[in-house]
Amino acid sequence: MDTLKKRNVLKNPNEFFLLAKIINYPQKIYPGCYQLVNGWNNFELLKCLRAGTQTPVNVTFQSHRLKKHLAQKIATMLETDSLELLKLLSDPVYTDSLGFDTLSISVIFIPNTYEFYWNTNAKNVIARMVKEYRKFWNFQRKEKAKLLRLTQHEVTTLASIVEAETNYEPEKRDIAGVYLNRLRMGMPLQADPTLIFAVGDFSIKRVTAELKTTESPFNTYKHAGLPPGPINFPTISSIDAVLKSSQHNYLYFCAKEDMSGSHNFAETFSEHLKNAAKYQRALNERGVR
Repeated sequence: MDTLKKRNVLKNPNEFFLLAKIINYPQKIYPGCYQLVNGWNNFELLKCLRAGTQTPVNVTFQSHRLKKHLAQKIATMLETDSLELLKLLSDPVYTDSLGFDTLSISVIFIPNTYEFYWNTNAKNVIARMVKEYRKFWNFQRKEKAKLLRLTQHEVTTLASIVEAETNYEPEKRDIAGVYLNRLRMGMPLQADPTLIFAVGDFSIKRVTAELKTTESPFNTYKHAGLPPGPINFPTISSIDAVLKSSQHNYLYFCAKEDMSGSHNFAETFSEHLKNAAKYQRALNERGVR
């Protein structure tokens, strides 16, 4: 009643309340999100509410860095409590029951738009995302992952690094190709975004030698191979960039000195050092420390 009054939905609140009592609505309230139609009379409005005929809510999320950020975003669109959602995603017994661990569970959240009922609880949100995850990984994507000799979890983990490296779509496949070349050679990935994730300070602009000594399984300067899980929630374009990665001989890339968001690629370390020097000079000129 308070909500309907506040939004000036009712012409005569007293008549609405009386009819609601007559049809026993106060004892049969179904929480949810309802789309009302202009011109309905009190009976039509109560019929919709009493039947629990909800209107689905579009839930859209992007590539968030951490599980807590994702949980907070979802909680702004649904009744789901962010702390309850985060607690489930961090519960090893619960995630194991779904076939994941507390690190790999992140892969089920593929940025997109999904329809939910507003009062969907945390467990049902996760169950729905597991279903969407399995639907996303169709036969074609699974076959491409096999050709790369990567698991679905590993593809998403690598895609999260690509996601963190660039927003420039034309280069995602090239960057994915660089990291795949390094993996095949047994060369450390040395991916700055994994180190920044390990440190937990996302304001870092330049990775220093001291930072590279950080002890963490996510520090790909110290530990060869992929980190144990994604460092963000990669978009579909980043996942597909890994699955359709470019075939080349590049082992290095560095942001261009013009700060355009694109990169200089190199096959040799000496060539890479030249590219890196140009970028570092550009950072110095801009006062970035």
